[in-house]
Amino acid sequence: MLRGLAHILWVLLLTALTQLGGIAWLLALLTRRRWLGFLAAYAALWVTAVFTAPLAGREALPCWGDGPLRVASPMFCLMNRHYAAPQAADAAEDLAKHMQSTFPGTVTQVLDASFPYGDQMPLLPHLSHRRGLDLDIAFYYTDAEGTYLPRALRSPIGYWGFEQGPSACPPAFPTLRWNMSWLQPLWPDRRLDSARTGAAITYLIQSGRTRRMFIEPHLLGKLGQSEGGLLRFQGCRAARHDDHLHISLRP
Repeated sequence: MLRGLAHILWVLLLTALTQLGGIAWLLALLTRRRWLGFLAAYAALWVTAVFTAPLAGREALPCWGDGPLRVASPMFCLMNRHYAAPQAADAAEDLAKHMQSTFPGTVTQVLDASFPYGDQMPLLPHLSHRRGLDLDIAFYYTDAEGTYLPRALRSPIGYWGFEQGPSACPPAFPTLRWNMSWLQPLWPDRRLDSARTGAAITYLIQSGRTRRMFIEPHLLGKLGQSEGGLLRFQGCRAARHDDHLHISLRP
């Protein structure tokens, strides 16, 4: 009974994190070499998703190549979190081309996007990212001397490397606003590229495709922006947005 419960919990966890991992584990239970069976089943489902997701209104964002747009970490690709609706994929590609044209050599990186199938399953730990119209865009960074660093992230996955600044949010529980103070000293010394990040925000505002963007208020002045309109504070119980920019595109 305990073993059966463990399998159920494992299926739920894999499904929540990757959408397809739970199915792969159920298939693996039919094999003798369970982990090998899981890897084979997951690989088959992963490849199948690349070709069938467009039938469900999703496109895979580029995980490799030398283009101006890339998924920031292979982890997002392996976990099927790099899919977007066609209009969101086009908006990301156009943003990347604009940034490369304005700042030659710039690479725009996407963190979490959406799963390949369906509109009802949230992309945990996010409360959104259901419909393929939400993208988390990594900030652009420089080194300590101000030299742009292509494809650089402050943390290995682009999240939790926060820009420190004042906050009006009181301590609360439960909350997704994790400060991760103990992690911050571990990250490399990379500085927010205010020129590039601010230019990306301005482009997204003027593009006519963006429905809203979430960013921490203390960054607005540094990025040449002001709160209001499309730029909003996500609230005190949602995840911090001073390590990335969340954009929601129009349907």
